Amino acid sequence: MSLDFSRLPHEFPRKFLPQTVNLAEQDSLEQIFDRLEKREVASPGDLEHWLMDEAELAQALSEEQASRYVRMTCQTDDAEREKAYLFFIENIEPLAKVRFSNLDKKYLSIPARKSLPQDRYFVLDRKIQNNDVLFRVENVELEKEEAKLAQAYEKTTGAMSVMYEGKERTMQQLAKYLDEVNRKLREETWLLGEERRQKDREALDKLYDQLIELRQKIAENAGFENYRDYIFPKKERFDYTPQDCIRYHEAVEKYIVPLVRQLDEERKKGLGVDPLRPFDMSVDPKNRPALRPFSTAAELIQGCTKIFDRVDPEFGRKLRRMTELKLLDLDSRKGKAPGGYNMELAEARVPFIFMNAVGRDGDVWTLLHEAGHAFQTFATREANLPYYYRGDSLPLEIAEVASQGMEIIAGEHLEESFYSKQDAARSRREHFATIVTLLAWIATIDAFQHWVYTNPGHSHEDREEQWLKLRKKFGGLESWEGYENYQRSRWQRQLHLYIVPFYYIEYGISLLGALGLWTRYRKDPKAAVAAYKKALPLGGSKPLPELYKAADLPFDFGPNTVGPYARELRQVLKEN
Repeated sequence: MSLDFSRLPHEFPRKFLPQTVNLAEQDSLEQIFDRLEKREVASPGDLEHWLMDEAELAQALSEEQASRYVRMTCQTDDAEREKAYLFFIENIEPLAKVRFSNLDKKYLSIPARKSLPQDRYFVLDRKIQNNDVLFRVENVELEKEEAKLAQAYEKTTGAMSVMYEGKERTMQQLAKYLDEVNRKLREETWLLGEERRQKDREALDKLYDQLIELRQKIAENAGFENYRDYIFPKKERFDYTPQDCIRYHEAVEKYIVPLVRQLDEERKKGLGVDPLRPFDMSVDPKNRPALRPFSTAAELIQGCTKIFDRVDPEFGRKLRRMTELKLLDLDSRKGKAPGGYNMELAEARVPFIFMNAVGRDGDVWTLLHEAGHAFQTFATREANLPYYYRGDSLPLEIAEVASQGMEIIAGEHLEESFYSKQDAARSRREHFATIVTLLAWIATIDAFQHWVYTNPGHSHEDREEQWLKLRKKFGGLESWEGYENYQRSRWQRQLHLYIVPFYYIEYGISLLGALGLWTRYRKDPKAAVAAYKKALPLGGSKPLPELYKAADLPFDFGPNTVGPYARELRQVLKEN
């Protein structure tokens, strides 16, 4: 798959950058940075103009990197795509980091900065001050190595496949069999996948060791004792702390884990199995044949478009536009990186959705989710927000409200788009059961990372023992007896641990916000959609508590929020 940039709308022409400049050519890029760094900036008006020119450069570089990443993840076994992406992160990204740091220093030295309107520039000013405090030139090379190791993880996992029934199948394609009512088939294919993963277990362990060591050095260079304490300001978590995350862990253990185990008990009885096994966790809990809502990506798109039309016709139009521009790559295939994402192409200001769909019920929910991200990209585009308040700069804690909120709201309209009334209710119930499990899984992954990075120098055995301890704390009732070795390395499948460290608690924070939107939608759909649409165009232009307030949501993810939503989820699951 190749993204055709000639088809993209270019409705925001460059005002500062030359149209034909090659941003992957270092001398040309240096000259552009020189122009910004040497420009005289006297008045607040001069400074605003300068900031917009800097943002134009940042978004152009972002799109160049994003396009290379998209091409590489769409086909990880293409040597030329890999080479192009690695060239950028090895040569252009380090150069840009140093030069943008110089521009941060210039900005902080300009007296006119104090006269900028606070309503528009408070968040940006805070961001630049934070960047300046944390930046260390010696970390640029370390971050380059970190990015290369992250790419190696995607290449390793993207290459995983097995032969089954005479065909080569990706891990995503193999997972489809875990929905089947035939338990022997589920066990057979699950074991096949686990055995394949074990072949790369040692390599992935060593890769993670390298990443941990690199990240610890980065933290120490910036004056921090450990990477956990460094990454919070690095991720601009100005409005919550590690202690707030621990409160989330505790609230989940108290309110969500009992619900997880109740659902597992129901599953065990429904399937008529004892004990419950890892390969029993995806099949329908009443042992009904798996839902197969679509066969092709075109059918998936068509069904989701109908759903969005019902939520609000504007959303349906947006997905049609993405289809016209070929901004969707949804099918799983050999060589494609695992997972899914929405990526803003920052100059064109349009979203690109990447998935690994294989015809499962979960694929519908994934596209509903990623489309929520896409709708926020369109909203900030139409609001003409500068780059530093959208795209890569958008706080994940609100970006995931956009995606998860749309996912759950849109899920109220599965009937006639993919399913009968009965199957739609079944799909929704299983999705809410998945949300319950996800809230506990988020606590597991986040707590695991807190431990990993506050205990540098730990052994592989230490790491695995901590993983097992956390799964006992936050996990369900499935038995891994006889498969303990697979359970010990189960964490390796969580790509966030390798590629985007500490990016996971955002899902828990935002999922609670999404549940808030959904509970309101059930009572007053128009008001909920209006609140959603009010928050989207703000992007990251306000502090997180204000962004949540715009959506009529509390910014809280402790027991006062987790407890009531656990009760709401329990009631909905009981009703269905």
